[in-house]
Formats: sequence, structure tokens, C-alpha cells
Amino acid sequence: MKAVLLGATRGMGRALAQQLAARGEQLFLLGRSPDELAASAKDLELRGAQGSVGYAACDLLEPDGFAAALDAADTALDGFDTVVVTAGLFGTQEELEADTAAAGRVLLANFTHTVMLCEEARKRLLARGGGTLCVFSSVAGDRGRKSVVLYGSSKAGLSHYLEGLDHRYREQGLITICVKPGFVKTGMTEGLTPPPFAGETEAVAQRVIRALERGTPMLYAPGIWRWIMLVIQHLPRRVMRRVGF
Repeated sequence: MKAVLLGATRGMGRALAQQLAARGEQLFLLGRSPDELAASAKDLELRGAQGSVGYAACDLLEPDGFAAALDAADTALDGFDTVVVTAGLFGTQEELEADTAAAGRVLLANFTHTVMLCEEARKRLLARGGGTLCVFSSVAGDRGRKSVVLYGSSKAGLSHYLEGLDHRYREQGLITICVKPGFVKTGMTEGLTPPPFAGETEAVAQRVIRALERGTPMLYAPGIWRWIMLVIQHLPRRVMRRVGF
């Protein structure tokens, strides 16, 4: 595997990158902080990544840099075959309602700009006969809910885009994987009260690697969230208006 990872310096992305390194995969990191990228690259090399781990600047709020970042990854890996996007922004509904600028950043980063990055990756992968595009969305996008109106809408759009890519391009060799984490204990969720069935990063990363191996088009992680969301998706609107989740 020659994998490009955006978001691998922290949380879920870091756990996934570490497990890929331990398998001896070739990796290239994208992210905002040069210092964090350099430290993560060295860590992954020590964990067993094949060859040196390169990195380049890439910020979901600065789409003009997407093409150059992927070009740098292409050069370093001599043609990547896998792109994994775990990066994104979060804010509680109360925070985003109170801060229009923050809400705009979340919507841009999680939907519009993530789609633009995926489009850059898609073109490159299809031009060489295919590959894998694995992107983290969220269970928050499965149903409109009072607690995540804005964040959830950004992830709903992303999930629909990824499903559409899978329908349109899988026969041409593009394997699209939409990962829908439930609550996972990471820096993004720090300070929030974990619900029942909260996931650990290491276990979620293991499930994602299996999905990469199998080409699974959609993955809930932890797995129990598939059944939780199945129930939530079928609740009547009058019930959804009354409950607080």
C-alpha cells in the first residue's frame, strides 16, 4: 500500500497511521503543522513504515494547496494508490449557533473542501487505473438531530457524496470507503460526556484496516453503531422532536 493520510498526526488518524506503519506500508502525511508532521513521520518510521515517511502542508480550509500537496505525495511515493482522510472540524450545536464564523469553517472543512480534496485524489487514482479513497464521515449525518444540526448536516452531505462516488466509479477501479464513527474517545471529543458504546481509537483503526483490505463501501465503527443508527433512522419525526440526542 502507498497511502496518503490527511489527519494522521492526531486522534483517530494517528492510531490508523501507526497500525499501517506496523504493517510495513509506505506512507505520506498531510497536515497543517510542520512540527507535528515531522514528529509523526519519525514515529511512523520507528514503528516500521517502509522507507522514509514524507509529509507536506495541507489545510482543509485552504483548498488552493490541495493539488500541490497531492503532487508532493505522488512524487515521494512514486504514485500513491490509497488516500485516507480522517481530518475534519467539530463544534457543538450551541457553539456553532453562537459563532457564525466557526459554523462556516465547519461546513467548509467537513463538506465542501473535503469533497474538493477527494475530487483531486479521484482524478489521480482513476488516471492510473484505480485505487482506494477512504474518508471519515460520521453517524451524525445519518439523521437530522437536535444536538448536531450543523455538524451533522456537513457529514450528511459528505456521506452522500462518497456513496455517489462508489456507485459511479467502482467498476472503473475506484474503491470508495465511507467510515462512519460513532463517539470515539479522541481529542475532538475531549470534554464531552462519552455515551454508552464509546469507541477506542485502536479498535476503530483495526476495523478501518479490515475495510481497506476488503474494499467495504461503508463502515460503522464501533460496529454496534450500525444497529443504533438503524433504530434512530426509523424513529418517527414526532419522537425525534421530543428526544434530546
